[in-house]
Formats: sequence, structure tokens, C-alpha cells
Amino acid sequence: MTGRGIYVETTIAAPLETVWALTQDPAQHVRWDVRFSRITPTTPAPGGGTRFTYSRRTPVGTVVGDGVSLGERDRPDGTRTSALRFATADRRSPIRAGRGYWRYAPDGDGVRFVTGYDYVPGWGRLLDRVARPLLGWATAWSFDRLRLWAEQGVEPERWPLRSVLYVWRGDRPRAARCRRAPARGHRHGDHLRDAPTALAELPDPEEHP
Repeated sequence: MTGRGIYVETTIAAPLETVWALTQDPAQHVRWDVRFSRITPTTPAPGGGTRFTYSRRTPVGTVVGDGVSLGERDRPDGTRTSALRFATADRRSPIRAGRGYWRYAPDGDGVRFVTGYDYVPGWGRLLDRVARPLLGWATAWSFDRLRLWAEQGVEPERWPLRSVLYVWRGDRPRAARCRRAPARGHRHGDHLRDAPTALAELPDPEEHP
């Protein structure tokens, strides 16, 4: 990994079970997360994880890849986590291989929803200087889209990606509502330091049994 990870955090005023359901169900996940068009679970992975394939439609074709994830619902500190590894050989993807996590932390009447991830660039380090900020923005925009859905029942399809141009709509999803660095941290730090231990235990997504 590069050591220049991506961090996004938002607080969602909704029950933990609601946020968990909208993020752990692949059919719901792709509705709010602009980074994916389709996620299809395939086979079980060691340790209780799940292997899956993913795709993202782009103007130059559909990028496909493989992944493996593991969710933890019952942690001693009351939080939940989901660890993920993913990879693709498709040269059209800005990501060659990556890993990261989601953390769900109860916060009053809501949930502090956090992600940290890093990846090996698919387009080389020079072009990654452009791709990485865009991926960070897309993650934050998607998180705010999720927040609106969980809090207000506003379905994600109401806010397609082109809605970023609806500057007259104060109720549209906005990446700027999300925190892009942890408290007392830096935006481009090593955001995998706080990853759940399950991340280190996940198998290589490209090594099929």
C-alpha cells in the first residue's frame, strides 16, 4: 500500500441496525455507493468471510474485480466493523488492489460511520495524484448520500451523480459534510493503523480455493 490512505467519517442520526442493513446488504450497498454498480456474493471464505465479485460501469466499459469481506457484529466495545480486500486485473481501473474497513460506533441516538482504506494504484503513481483525491471525494459524497437515506428516507436514486451540479439544492448530498481526517490526524496518513484485526486475516481475493 502507499501509506497515503483515504479516510471518511460521518455521523448518521439513525439506528445502528438501519445503517448496518443499508451497508451490509450488497443490493442496498450499490444503491448509495457511487463506486460500485454491482456486488455479487459468490462463496464462503475462511473464518466466516464472504467472497464476491464487483463491477463498475464507466464510459469506457465495465470494470470487474474480486473481493472478500468479513463483518463483525458483536465486539466488546459495542462497535461493529467490516473488513475488506479487493483486486482487479482490469487496466481501466484506478485501483489494482486495495484493503480497508468500515467501523460503526454508536454515538448518542446515531452512528459514527468511518472508513479507512488504501490501495495499489492501477494507473501508476503520477496519475494517482489525480485519481486518489477523486476517489476520496466519491467516498465522502456516497457517505452523505447514505446519511440522507438512513435519516430521511430519501432514496439514493433521487440523487444521481449529476446532482453534484444542482448547486441551488441545499438538500443534495455533499462530500463536504464528511470529515476527511480523524480527530488530531491528517488526511493523507496511514488510516489502516486502526483497522480491525480481521483485515489482516482475510485471504487474497484473487486466490480462489
